[in-house]
Amino acid sequence: MKVFKFGGASLETIERIQQVGKIIQSFPDDKLLVVISAMGKTTNELEKVAQNYFMRKREIAAQLLYNIEQQHIQTAENLLGTREHPLFVQLQQFFTEAEWTLGEKPLRNYDYYYDQLVGLGELLSTAIVSAYFNEAGITNTWLDVRDVFRTDDNFRDANINWEVTEMQVNQKVLPLFNAVNIVITQGFIGSTDQNESVTLGREGSDFSAAVFANLLNADSQTIWKDVEGLKNADPKLFADTINIPEIAYGEVIEMAYYGAQVIHPKTIKPLQNKQIPLYVKCFLDKDLPGTVIRQDADNRKLPPIIVLKKNQVLISITSRDFSFITEDRISDIYEIFHDKKIKINLTQNAAITFSCCIDNNPEKIELLIKALHQGFKISYNEGLELLTVRHYKNGLLEALTKGRKILLEQRSDNTVQLVIK
Repeated sequence: MKVFKFGGASLETIERIQQVGKIIQSFPDDKLLVVISAMGKTTNELEKVAQNYFMRKREIAAQLLYNIEQQHIQTAENLLGTREHPLFVQLQQFFTEAEWTLGEKPLRNYDYYYDQLVGLGELLSTAIVSAYFNEAGITNTWLDVRDVFRTDDNFRDANINWEVTEMQVNQKVLPLFNAVNIVITQGFIGSTDQNESVTLGREGSDFSAAVFANLLNADSQTIWKDVEGLKNADPKLFADTINIPEIAYGEVIEMAYYGAQVIHPKTIKPLQNKQIPLYVKCFLDKDLPGTVIRQDADNRKLPPIIVLKKNQVLISITSRDFSFITEDRISDIYEIFHDKKIKINLTQNAAITFSCCIDNNPEKIELLIKALHQGFKISYNEGLELLTVRHYKNGLLEALTKGRKILLEQRSDNTVQLVIK
């Protein structure tokens, strides 16, 4: 048993979808659980639908949804050569459910509606790919992961109920492999015990694949990307990046924590618990060696690892009466951040000021500042970046920050973090 995950970039064109099929066909003797993300930039487009709907701009939301529908129908027709296939009925059902949501008045919070609408992308992509593969002789079964992954109702960042999900994997997934070697399903989404759709956090498809790998006791998990493997920095942001042939679980967890986008932060733990190796491979050339992530990898020869998080906000929280920011005040601050579901990327506190760096999420920051203002004075800087370098060298840091203003710095023997403008 192997678990494969294909991201949106691998489905951006007809040729790339066909290439995914060739990769799967090159493993004829393996049972494959294939997790697939939304096509291309579909998730971004569905986020715009959700935003406009929640702002009561229903006509705009409906038009955006119609555009997404037409794009997917055209892709399906190009792959299948006809609109008479049963797939098109299935696609219409998905869009009808989304239209029902748009027809309601938004009476619940934004995160709930986000999950009802944005998860549509994975259902569309997997249905299309599954139907095309079957027509192309790549026999497979399509699975709605919402019938398998049971979660809580923490919308936009739902937590897996492992006990129930394991039971449903055993009852609903394993028997499918008695008839076929390939099962295609979605990443990123699940369902509450009230049958409400949820998402597992942005880029959560990697995590979905890891959950399946853990519960299926897979031999390995492979994430197929448009890069040669894991690199020491994002090649879209930095020149002269270095390939990493192997790396330990713990180092990748550190990278993910600091914001590296190659592996989702939750992905490693389910694999580490059962010592399942994770491969990062290139779908454009499957024969490239890629990267293997495993427990016994030697980290001593790693190059400097660079992670840059853009669009950051540095918030300074000061006590109104100039009293010290002690443990009890810090506890109050953290409770507010937890209540607003805001992750802190970096913290530093002085006598009367607590500073933190967070992602710039305007709707959440507005609520956060309103809550903090009740007990503290607030100031903040926008348009910042958080630079993290592990295994750093001073000459490298100087080159990375040349011409930039450093607003906050933290440094240890192994890691340096800089908030820069």
